[in-house]
Amino acid sequence: MIYQPDFTDIVANVDLLARGAWLTLSLWAIAYAFGLAAGLVLGMVRTAGQPLMAWPAAAYVEVFRNTPVLVQLVWFYYAFPVLTGLQMSAFTAAALGLCLNTSAYCAEIFRGGIRSIDAGQWEAGRALGMTYGALMRRVVLPQAVRRMVPAFTNRGIELGKMTAIASVIAVHELMYEARLLSANTYRPLEVFTVIAVIYFVVIYPGTLLSYRLEARLGRRG
Repeated sequence: MIYQPDFTDIVANVDLLARGAWLTLSLWAIAYAFGLAAGLVLGMVRTAGQPLMAWPAAAYVEVFRNTPVLVQLVWFYYAFPVLTGLQMSAFTAAALGLCLNTSAYCAEIFRGGIRSIDAGQWEAGRALGMTYGALMRRVVLPQAVRRMVPAFTNRGIELGKMTAIASVIAVHELMYEARLLSANTYRPLEVFTVIAVIYFVVIYPGTLLSYRLEARLGRRG
């Protein structure tokens, strides 16, 4: 017998998917904004030439880059309360894990971008009496950011898809709602097809925007 797709149940529960999509976007926005801000600080610390500051930053980056993000989310939700006695919500645990993981990857992108600037420009800035902060702000970062746009785009796309992992600790984001709906309606084909389309619609505009930004920066040289 030929399978007959039926999207009636999905349409009837579109409010649940909309709520899940909103939580997914919230996790994405929080983690990406934090990751960029914290990653910039960590990247600058690691390139400032101060070992006492660089080593802890490097340890932080390596811990969060070399352990699975799923383990990190589960650890913050189940293990962290054992150590501290403080039970955080599933959303907070997911946001914290994604924030820290993303900041570690962003730190490496910033570090690589900063290191890519020719040494002669660093020396010229220092010869003019610029402090490290002024040199970064006026000379290094304006050039480095252009080179980092593709990497940050890929990181943002990966983070958007990574939010689905939060469903494991019962965050009612898009994937969690999809799993519930699939279990209740026995329509996994329809449910997960719609979910895939939603993820694409949410993530792809950001990809197009990044292409336009890369092209614009390229035209500026």
